Amino acid sequence: MLRISDITYSIGGRPLLEGASATIPTGHKVGLVGANGAGKTTLFRLIRGELALETGEIDLPARARVGGVAQEVPSSSTSLLDTVLAADTERAALLAEAESASDPHRIAEIQTRLADIDAWSAEGRASAILKGLGFDSEAQRRPCSDFSGGWRMRVALAGVLFAQPDLLLLDEPTNYLDLEGALWLEQYLAKYPHTVVIISHDRDLLNRAVGAILHLEGRKLTLYQGGYDTFARTRALQREAQAAEAKKQDARRAHLQSFVDRFKAKATKAAQAQARVKMLEKMVPITAPEEAAKQVFTFPEPEQLSPPIISMEGCAVGYDGPPVLKRLSLRIDQDDRIALLGRNGEGKSTLSKLLADKLKPCEGRITRSSKLRIGYFAQHQVDELELAETPLAHLQRQRPDEGQPRLRARLAGFGLGADQAETPVGQLSGGQKARLSLLLATLDAPHLLILDEPTNHLDIESREALVEALTAYTGAVILVSHDMHLLSLVADRLWLVKGGSVAPYERDLAAYRAELLAGDPAEKPAPAKPKDKPARPSRDALLALRAEVRKCEERVNKLSEMLEKLNEKLADPGLYEATRAAERDKWLLKHGEAREAMDRAEALWMEALEKLEMAENA
Repeated sequence: MLRISDITYSIGGRPLLEGASATIPTGHKVGLVGANGAGKTTLFRLIRGELALETGEIDLPARARVGGVAQEVPSSSTSLLDTVLAADTERAALLAEAESASDPHRIAEIQTRLADIDAWSAEGRASAILKGLGFDSEAQRRPCSDFSGGWRMRVALAGVLFAQPDLLLLDEPTNYLDLEGALWLEQYLAKYPHTVVIISHDRDLLNRAVGAILHLEGRKLTLYQGGYDTFARTRALQREAQAAEAKKQDARRAHLQSFVDRFKAKATKAAQAQARVKMLEKMVPITAPEEAAKQVFTFPEPEQLSPPIISMEGCAVGYDGPPVLKRLSLRIDQDDRIALLGRNGEGKSTLSKLLADKLKPCEGRITRSSKLRIGYFAQHQVDELELAETPLAHLQRQRPDEGQPRLRARLAGFGLGADQAETPVGQLSGGQKARLSLLLATLDAPHLLILDEPTNHLDIESREALVEALTAYTGAVILVSHDMHLLSLVADRLWLVKGGSVAPYERDLAAYRAELLAGDPAEKPAPAKPKDKPARPSRDALLALRAEVRKCEERVNKLSEMLEKLNEKLADPGLYEATRAAERDKWLLKHGEAREAMDRAEALWMEALEKLEMAENA
């Protein structure tokens, strides 16, 4: 159990945490959310003991191992697989000792402990983690120094997942992952055997991989049961109730004050007026919740061009070797919203660069509208900003003839206020740098906007603002992102980049997600071919199977309703007060039992559906 008790911590005289408390039971998966700059990463450093608390305590079980992704990513000549294996320091130390140990008793102890920690399957487990994060068998044997910083961050993530600390702290782990890797991580964390606290702005991850949300706001911590959507609904209801109570108190206060003002000078009413003065003094002020700062993106509006704005006929594109993509015959109109799907390495970024005119076709013909302006945003562009310059200086270089008021207005349209305009880029947050890069990409009012992972470092409110801006934007959008929530709200067409070609994907994002989670069919053993086609089941047998499916579905629906009610119960912050520990534990136990029952019910439902499908196709 992680117990945070009445902690206080300040940076430069500004308090980030003040009397904050929270309790996270062992084995729970928790998402840590809060506004940028609220202190989420600082809290992680306090938990790891890297910073000293001013007051309060953070308690962990004795000998509990706390792990997170290292800031220094591996870049040695050691292979990826060996780097990940070395992350389990206990296993590495035991194997090294086993090489030189001579005492029979110590040898026996070492071998017993190696068996206890399943050391002999370690290579297979490490390889599976690396594969899930995008490294095939060949890449796993290559040295870390062969890979860029973003890919080495994946190796660092693989190392901490392999080491399986008792408390796993992850700070925005999906920022360096593609869609496939993010979905794999989501599944991995849901089954992780120990406690997880994850800082993330990925709404789908916070809905599927965690069972509670720890909210850092107003220097306090509050734990809500359920995923992010449940938290958001609960939070909205709390804010409405608080605002209503504040309004009622203001009206009551005004009424009492009016009586005092009218009758305080009259002898017959003086006692009553004095009583109301005392009532006013005793009233504990209820403060209406502050409105969250509105996050904005304001994209300039381009003029309309005749369709198509881009067309390709038999194009091929690559680098120095064979083409990465071939036989491309595609068309883009100005009202298109296209998401590029495809596994890592299939060529999504190559296609983006071809469309952005950063790569030339080596075969075929590509035709662009003569007036076409293209805006291109890729994550590496954030890293290429001039760190010593201010955002205002970046804009002045691009628009030397525009006055400062106009340039500042442009920055404000992307959520960069007066303070940020004059702050060196190196001192801005990751989200603020991303906003500046998006502003530079859209400065010329492009007819086509190509966005390659635009949400990295953007918080949830900024992502929602980006959705609103893209919805209102009158140009075409090509989108590559691991954020399924963003894709589902923005894209109305899906292109699948696979096997050297690009083709429309006729199914929806839910189907594509299921395909990714199912894995590559080529890696699965082919099912045994039946010698004879089984006889078609009788009508009564089919009816029985359909009845079983309905019964399973009803059971799942009932359990869903039960879990929803339990989530509402557990979302009450008052339940986590020390005086209600027994009641809280009772509801947590019921929630765990219901969750286990749901897992069993869903498995039985899927089994019944498969049996019915096989019977109907026989």
